Amino acid sequence: MRIAQIAPLAESVPPRLYGGTERIVSFLTEELVRQGHDVTLFASGDSATSAELIACCGSALRLDPTVHDPLPQHLLMLERVRRRAAEFDVLHFHVDLLHYPIMAAWAGRTLTTLHGRLDRTDGHELYAAFDEFPLVSISHHQRLPMPPVRWEATVHHGLPVDLLPYTARPAGGYLAFLGRISPEKRPDRAIEIARRVGLPLKIAAKVDRADQAYWAEVIEPMIRGNPDVEFVGEIGEREKARFLGDALALVFPIDWPEPFGLVMIEAMACGTPILAFACGSVPEVIDDGVTGVIVGSIEEAVVALPRALALDRAAIRATFERRFSAERMARDYVGLYRTLMDADRPRAQVRRFAERATLSM
Repeated sequence: MRIAQIAPLAESVPPRLYGGTERIVSFLTEELVRQGHDVTLFASGDSATSAELIACCGSALRLDPTVHDPLPQHLLMLERVRRRAAEFDVLHFHVDLLHYPIMAAWAGRTLTTLHGRLDRTDGHELYAAFDEFPLVSISHHQRLPMPPVRWEATVHHGLPVDLLPYTARPAGGYLAFLGRISPEKRPDRAIEIARRVGLPLKIAAKVDRADQAYWAEVIEPMIRGNPDVEFVGEIGEREKARFLGDALALVFPIDWPEPFGLVMIEAMACGTPILAFACGSVPEVIDDGVTGVIVGSIEEAVVALPRALALDRAAIRATFERRFSAERMARDYVGLYRTLMDADRPRAQVRRFAERATLSM
């Protein structure tokens, strides 16, 4: 099968540090190649892949200080995709709704995975106007706020099973927080939980420009006031294995409609239990009492932590391998690609007939 994967240009594929969408695009692309498909990746030029790479900018836009507006680069990438669209059986987009007007003529041959939150209504009118585009959600909860659109399936994320090694006996003796420093991720809750249970907390997170005030006014003073809290900063894939594997548990105290939460399955891959708040996708991703414990407040989290720490780490790893492998994710997507190809054949015949008629005029 000839497959195009179209990634955002903010980060490389895979990203050097933070970047959930680009990381998933990488895992999917590499697994599709491993399964024998002919894959072309449209991404930043510093991406690393075994697929054919079409470099659509020199390097990841987030890390390029000369880039102030990423939109022109993305539009140029989509024009490249449009010109080559006929070469592919399926065009798989990971850029939200940006490609809709440009790729409208090819909608039946596209699949769009929506990676972000959908509860904000800004784009709903556009999604509804282009409801011929087949969509994939990354959790059932993610799609709930959307107007009627063409949902094809929910495909949960997956990781290569050999990416993060299983750790049977964690050596760190700490709780872990991994993600972004932002109000919706609630690192303040993680700090308060760790303080109340008397365990050290390590925070590995990036601070976006938009969240600098929250960091400076709320989180940094909390860290300074608690010697058992260590701010590690932004970490990459190599550091992540040890950071999560050596943790007693991952604290995932979110306060927003999380579309998926990649860090949860990263922790599972290491065998690390999760203490998570019941928001967004959490009840879909975590098997409560098997891979983690789901709570509704800081008070509940404090009481539930011993139960989370007692979970069987081998069972957590086994659940990850069964539910969240990259192989399963790619298999789900290939099934959708084949469905789209079968559905698009009549439309393709109409297009070819129209093209021949135009040429003969």
